Amino acid sequence: MDSKLTLGFHRTQIADDSICLQLDSSLRDLPAANSVSPIPLQLLEPLTGSPYSINQNGEKEDDDDDRDVEEFRILGHSLCLKRRRESDSSTRNKREASSSSNGVDVEERRRDLVKTWGNQPLSAADSEIFEIMEKEKERQFKGIELIASENFVCRAVMEALGSHLTNKYSEGMPGARYYGGNQYIDEIELLCCKRALEAFGLDSESWGVNVQPYSCTSANFAVYTGLLLPGDRIMGLDTPSGGNTSHGYYTPNGRKVSGASIFFESLPYKVNPQTGYIDFDKLEERALDFRPKILICGGSSYPREWGYARLRHIADKCGAVLMCDMAQISGLVAAKECLNPFDYCDIVTSTTHKSLRGPRGGIIFYRKGTKPRKRGIHLGQGDESDQYDFEEKINFAVFPSLQGGPHNNHIAALAIAFKQVTTPEYKAYMQQVKKNAQALAAALLRRKCRLVTGGTDNHLILWDLRPLGLTGKAYEKVCELCHITVNKIAIFGDNGTITPGGVRIGTPAMTSRGCLESDFETIADFLLKAAHIVCMVLREHGNLQKAFTNGLQTKKEILELQKQVENFATQFAMPGFDM
Repeated sequence: MDSKLTLGFHRTQIADDSICLQLDSSLRDLPAANSVSPIPLQLLEPLTGSPYSINQNGEKEDDDDDRDVEEFRILGHSLCLKRRRESDSSTRNKREASSSSNGVDVEERRRDLVKTWGNQPLSAADSEIFEIMEKEKERQFKGIELIASENFVCRAVMEALGSHLTNKYSEGMPGARYYGGNQYIDEIELLCCKRALEAFGLDSESWGVNVQPYSCTSANFAVYTGLLLPGDRIMGLDTPSGGNTSHGYYTPNGRKVSGASIFFESLPYKVNPQTGYIDFDKLEERALDFRPKILICGGSSYPREWGYARLRHIADKCGAVLMCDMAQISGLVAAKECLNPFDYCDIVTSTTHKSLRGPRGGIIFYRKGTKPRKRGIHLGQGDESDQYDFEEKINFAVFPSLQGGPHNNHIAALAIAFKQVTTPEYKAYMQQVKKNAQALAAALLRRKCRLVTGGTDNHLILWDLRPLGLTGKAYEKVCELCHITVNKIAIFGDNGTITPGGVRIGTPAMTSRGCLESDFETIADFLLKAAHIVCMVLREHGNLQKAFTNGLQTKKEILELQKQVENFATQFAMPGFDM
């Protein structure tokens, strides 16, 4: 049978100098108009094997000339194509340049990938986190912030916290780092230390400071670690009386709730349950029996002045170091709006983010130089003329004993905050914080609310909710639904901190937003409305959990108060960012 398929081969020069084969398929008897279009074929990969050629006699011979040989098969027949090898240097150079260019392109693409990763804004790099952060920003703007230990920082502090300083590792102290490249980090930390001393009016010959602690709890534990041995005794204000767990605390069932109570033996002193004031007579009696090596003053929820002179006398009698944790009142101390613990104490610690309006962190001040003759003999420091040796012990406890590298972005932000603390504007701010606290206390007292100690000397008040039949936990939850943030606390007489009977209310944050006394009169109304809502909810549902199950969040009274709070709060600007 005759085949009507014909094959035609045409060599065509194309861009990459490969061979193009064209299959010419047509039916002989059909008109030209019905013929099939030629089909181009291109040889992409040669077959492996020894190249050879066929001479005129049909014999194989080696290809020893300057040609490339490629072998392939069509319809079972082995064929080979010969192509002259490139000898043109310009062509070879062109290919080499192309290869080099491709290599450069690959490197550029790799660099671009890194650049893309490193320079994306948060909204592009992680939209999920960005959206949550935006919601938190809105919550802060629309709410009334009354947690005594919270505040709003300025834009400059935020910029330092989010800066390139977070990239640098700087374990050690200025001038004695474990890493190189810290010359500017040293400058920042030394400037921060200088400003810290200036903020509290301290002489660098008599006081030293460590600005590296990550928190006040870390700072306190560094003091214990540096000056004590495991099992040594400490004594601080009982947590239900307004103390802090980092001063050593055991729950009523004996559970140790902090490192201070786990590694050291602690015995608390308490407030008088009738007055809410510290009972200094009983404190002295217990201290002389217990003989602590460190006597701690300061607390988280004590609204009155501290009797530092009496505490100094007790510490000297029992041979203890007197340490003050001024975390809550450090801003008042710096502004000279309360008694000064530096006049009496050997060591002073603090947070940096509360009334100081700085970044979140801790700080330790310690005495240097010769001990005054009035100081007692303690911690094996020798006779009364010996030098204080707190500096080396405390610095070593911070690093390397307890922490790694300091957070340099935090230290820079803290330096900025301390610079602001020395200004007249900051003093005016702290004066207003106290006025607002007193105005809020007076407003609640006029509404027949019970306050621990009957008022306040500082920036916070303690509202005892037990006369209303409420717990701090239930009240805190309902306030949160209404966009008011307070925090539950234990009131003296409670059985531990699991079901606290009150709330702590502070004025620094809303004062930072511009609130004055008249605004806190309005806030007092909101707080009382929230209390009435809690009473109504508990009458209707018996407990808060059942109320949530039955749609407490959408209750008319909740939504109405929420709207009133938002309308009030959004009148005031937010420090640090725009809304």
